[in-house]
Amino acid sequence: MLRRLGFLKKKKIELLHTIDLHSHLLPSIDDGVNSIEESIDIIKRLQKLGFKKIITTPHIMSHRFPNTKETIYEKYNIIKKLINEQKIDIELEVSAEYYYDEHFLELIEKNEILTFGDNYLLLEFSYHNKPFAVEQTIHKLINLGYKPILAHPERYKFYKTKEDYQKLKDMGLFFQINMISTKGFYGKRVKKQVEIIIDNSMVDFIGSDIHNLKYFDSFSNSLYNKTYNKIIKKNNIKNNFL
Repeated sequence: MLRRLGFLKKKKIELLHTIDLHSHLLPSIDDGVNSIEESIDIIKRLQKLGFKKIITTPHIMSHRFPNTKETIYEKYNIIKKLINEQKIDIELEVSAEYYYDEHFLELIEKNEILTFGDNYLLLEFSYHNKPFAVEQTIHKLINLGYKPILAHPERYKFYKTKEDYQKLKDMGLFFQINMISTKGFYGKRVKKQVEIIIDNSMVDFIGSDIHNLKYFDSFSNSLYNKTYNKIIKKNNIKNNFL
């Protein structure tokens, strides 16, 4: 018999978090989805997986994607309207993924930061160059009432050990890992680094970081991975409190 008539159906995902806080689903605004149709398609797929809320986070990166609140909300309102019209049963919110540079520091000074949940903000570093004055900036953010989340800490080449990550945690940073890192989407080095973070109970949030359908496929497959249950078991995951 052809192994159940040739079909190897995956067991339905037991989704243990129903809110995603990191994605790039606003069309033609950064390196994420290119069209409204692609955006709606992926949102429908996330809803079918069991997600109840998406907090989509386009890049604000002055040298590549110089987005503003206005450009972000313009695209967000289009997608939000279509979700309502098509009666897609999912909540869509919007924030941003801030690139750590002088422009980001200027936005802090101007009080022009997009936050979500209980005043969380999502930020990322350069993948190759260690950021400047991180401890002072994180201290300032916390004093201003922000709760900074570092996106995908496993991807930065200059953080390699448990001690490196612990220094960041001690500053007050929350960690959001990309689930697709656990499947080797970014290569063996990143997979090894995310395992260090998971095994040392440093994960605060799980993110999809979906940019397109290729990312979605890897993300949905990663939820079948036994690592997903391990993450939930060994870490205090806060997604569902957003």
